[in-house]
Amino acid sequence: MRTARWLAVLVVMMFSASSAMAAGFRLPEAGAKAMGMGFAFTAQADDPSAIYFNPAGIMQLEGTNVMAGTSFVKLNGGEFNGTTPLTYGATATETQKNLNFFIPNMYLTKRVSPNIAYGVGIFAPFGLGQEYQDRNASIFRTAITKIDLQTVVINPMVAFKVNEFLSFGAGIDYMFGKAKLARTSVINNGTPLNLYNLDMKGDGDAWGYNFGLQLTPSPNWKVGLSYRSPFNLEIKDGDVDITNISTAAILAAGGAPGTYAGIVKPAGMDNTSTSFATKGSTTVRLPATAALGIAYIRDRLTVEADLDITFWHSYKRLDIDIRDQGALLADINSARGWKDVAAFRIGGEYRVTDPLAIRAGFVYDPTPVPAETMDAFLPDATRLNYTVGAGYKYKNWTFDGSYLYVDKQDRTVYNQTGPVSVSYGSGFNGKWSGDSHVVAFDVAYKF
Repeated sequence: MRTARWLAVLVVMMFSASSAMAAGFRLPEAGAKAMGMGFAFTAQADDPSAIYFNPAGIMQLEGTNVMAGTSFVKLNGGEFNGTTPLTYGATATETQKNLNFFIPNMYLTKRVSPNIAYGVGIFAPFGLGQEYQDRNASIFRTAITKIDLQTVVINPMVAFKVNEFLSFGAGIDYMFGKAKLARTSVINNGTPLNLYNLDMKGDGDAWGYNFGLQLTPSPNWKVGLSYRSPFNLEIKDGDVDITNISTAAILAAGGAPGTYAGIVKPAGMDNTSTSFATKGSTTVRLPATAALGIAYIRDRLTVEADLDITFWHSYKRLDIDIRDQGALLADINSARGWKDVAAFRIGGEYRVTDPLAIRAGFVYDPTPVPAETMDAFLPDATRLNYTVGAGYKYKNWTFDGSYLYVDKQDRTVYNQTGPVSVSYGSGFNGKWSGDSHVVAFDVAYKF
């Protein structure tokens, strides 16, 4: 257990998987070949990334196989045009920061007999990253100025070939996750007045499982089914730093000079201090996933279509419990109410020569985020994904590369609430737009 945790920590430190490339905040970039085919890979699952896409597929791999790679993501910051409670009805624009990061994948498989194989995979199935330009002036600062959720899963598994028609694979998933959150508290004194900056960071872990089936009804057809369980990522006693406490804001909120005006400070903390530290805890309920794929193989051509389901109904709320609190430093509670969604994936591969293959794919990926709870944490929208890729085999080596363009559809939402009492309302009225680019590369070797 301790070895798995430290390995997960190391991978998270090496690779920052910190944004979402599928609707919600799933990260399907677990293999360059699969990405080149629009992630329509559940039925084929014929390289080591099968551990992620369908563990039954490793029965197709002979000997010992290792594969490692990464996806480089260029996330163009989302653009907003509209109003928030901090604009007092005036239309404003804001653009999130552009983000660049890497999503890793590493796999090992070994077939020990004609009917048994095992393997282990390391990948990042979920990630979320948003950052706004100025934490003290953003029109979204009362909700969030930065969020960064990183996860990595270590997935040992075993597969069995039941007969020529059916293979089965299953595994255990250990997840390690890290999260950071920043926001700025604002009071309503006729104009927005910043009270303090809040920064929270912490880490936690969770356990899950996965399994898959691969059916081969004929040499030209394959059918795949896979399932991965939900994760309850518990982050306990994360560090919460309150800084830049404003004397002017305290006076406006009805407090006396040199006091915290409703903020409960830790014992022994000087009242004249403009900062203090406390603790916070939360549980991020990450969804189960399932996929059904059908592939047709004819000579040098392979075509596959997948239906990929994410059970986002588990993500009902995001609640953060702050240990030391008062009227102006309260728990962070927000309804999510996300919906289950099914993405449609289709892709193809044509083997030009025995060593060289070219690929292309398309994904229709609907958003799980309802308009009534959409906020600055993740202003999500339905995505159209376009992919191309190529693979080349040289002796025992295989090289795969692919490119993904994420066309995030423009989305207009009206869910703003008005200002109240000493704070401000929530939500926004306006339109969001944005897109992303991803380049992936994997190297595999067969012993």
